[in-house]
Amino acid sequence: MARSWFRTGCVWVCVLGLFGVAACGWQDAAAKETDEVSPAAEASANPTAAADEEPTGAVPLAIAKDRAKLMHDIYSATLDVMHERYFHANRAVLPARALEDVFAEIRHQSQAEAKWLAVSLKAMNINNEPKSDFEKRAAKEIASGKSIWEEVDGTHYRRVGAIPLGNGCVNCHAGFGREHTQTPKFAGLVISLPIVKEAAADQPD
Repeated sequence: MARSWFRTGCVWVCVLGLFGVAACGWQDAAAKETDEVSPAAEASANPTAAADEEPTGAVPLAIAKDRAKLMHDIYSATLDVMHERYFHANRAVLPARALEDVFAEIRHQSQAEAKWLAVSLKAMNINNEPKSDFEKRAAKEIASGKSIWEEVDGTHYRRVGAIPLGNGCVNCHAGFGREHTQTPKFAGLVISLPIVKEAAADQPD
């Protein structure tokens, strides 16, 4: 058991380290792209600036889309590895639940948000049920076979990518001992990134 937790911990360290390096690069790129003045200095010089202030870490839409895809790939690969090598029945924390701790840490480091979205099966956590109009539409599109659904709302780029559910996931969500159809089952991974205002006019294709 101790070895299992050690290995799982190593996975988390690797993921956080990779995102930490990426976050540093993203921040440098954003600074070069925008040549921004600090929000505090701008607000003091212009009282109306606060009302128009962009989200912290905002980047051009093209960069946000690249980052979101990279985040999806890393999270998805990490989930697969944790399921394959470190999770055995009820002897460890569910990989999807463990990754939520990683989501929270990455959000703290880079303002990039991530969450799971129930699509094909009942959510085991009510926080993963589709809530906004965007999430409800995304869940329908992913369930119908689309691999990605995205939107730009003016201050953020949001992307939902399909996460295929293996037999272990399906058994847990739908109930052990029940017969399941062979129709592929999916969850969604929602990633939200702040963007600069100029990008809002460039809607995703």
